[in-house]
Amino acid sequence: MMRLTPSRMDAYATANLPRYTSYPTAPHFRPLDEATYRDWLAQVGPRDGVSLYAHIPFCHELCWYCGCHTAVTRSDARIARYAGNLEREALLLRDALPETGLVGHLHLGGGTPSALGAARLASFVARLKAEFPFARDAELAVELDPRTLTEDVVEALAEAGFTRASLGLQDADPAVQEAMGRIQPAEMVRAAVERLRAAGIRAVNLDMMYGLPGQDEAHVAATARLAAELGADRVAAFGYAHVPWMKPAQNAIDAGALPGARARLRQAEAAAETLTRAGFVAIGLDHYARPSDGMAKAAASGRLKRNFQGYTTDTAPVLLGLGASSIGATPRGYAQNIPAEKPWCEAVEAGQLPVARGLPLTEEDVARRAAIERLMCDLALDLDSVPADVLRTALPGLQDLADDGLVRLSGGWVLIPEEARSFMRHAASCFDARLAQGVGRHSAAV
Repeated sequence: MMRLTPSRMDAYATANLPRYTSYPTAPHFRPLDEATYRDWLAQVGPRDGVSLYAHIPFCHELCWYCGCHTAVTRSDARIARYAGNLEREALLLRDALPETGLVGHLHLGGGTPSALGAARLASFVARLKAEFPFARDAELAVELDPRTLTEDVVEALAEAGFTRASLGLQDADPAVQEAMGRIQPAEMVRAAVERLRAAGIRAVNLDMMYGLPGQDEAHVAATARLAAELGADRVAAFGYAHVPWMKPAQNAIDAGALPGARARLRQAEAAAETLTRAGFVAIGLDHYARPSDGMAKAAASGRLKRNFQGYTTDTAPVLLGLGASSIGATPRGYAQNIPAEKPWCEAVEAGQLPVARGLPLTEEDVARRAAIERLMCDLALDLDSVPADVLRTALPGLQDLADDGLVRLSGGWVLIPEEARSFMRHAASCFDARLAQGVGRHSAAV
């Protein structure tokens, strides 16, 4: 049982910690040259499974709350150049690789990938399938904005073989939508879900948020009920990260209208209570899935993974990132593309892999990453699986958390109690040897 005074609770909830979609985390990346990345790719073997992530940054309008790498444009020439360079980058990556294993996952993120338009989306996916061997049961997933989803895009995605779509739901209340800069009636989301399923894209994820301006527990619960009513297979309930020093558009949000630490915690609990009551299974930090969904099955069997897109069933050791700012991963290390669109385009057009930053992985990094991933996925960690030198540095922090009831140390295991699920990033941070270096600024832990 948690044993926290209100002030101690606030301190935990407001602590700035990474989301641990990787370890080491992206703020610790440093300049990486193309030759090093090519060397990593050359060591990929034919038995190494591969996943693909393509970042399409374009949106038609700016959402104030957004923390993603996006660009607002309606310029067809600009979008066409970017789409063409995505296909060129696919060729560059394929030429840099020896024979690879099958592609089991493709994820298009953004921004709004549908900004490419139906024809360019179809052309890009066809190029990927021509260059990489896809597994017959590969999952093809795409992030979509219900406000701009058109019939021709839905048809193109279905014909290309997409099996899963993620839609931004955020909050269903019009007043909260106005305060966060995204007007999106619930019926618009419902219509988008129905169009996707009618076209054969039957697996639907809905992303909602808590901690938004003017939001309270009732808003969060109502949005969670709507997600369940729409038949979502998975729901993500993300905490809004107010980081205007990184995302200047967030300055349009009234910081005085943002919920405080304890209110955010109650909102997260409201989402969890509503969704679990509706039959969803809690997954890791902020995800929920139907018991029949592959993510719930992976979590139940200890096979859940975490990567730069969050929780996933993807177990491939190689992730290839395409597009400006995208991050890839190989067994040797992480590689991030040039984040700015124009220099990314220029590098690709010059025949260069457009890598800018990254990080080689040491044996210690891999061991710490494994411990962090299991805590974030399973809420449990077998301490016998952790090298002694790594465990020695983590134990003092874990003991402090145990004293406050945020973890249990029992029988050689670290266990995160259900009531402390929202604080799991604290447990993970005990294995983060780089956190104290103070590189980068992170969002609040809850």
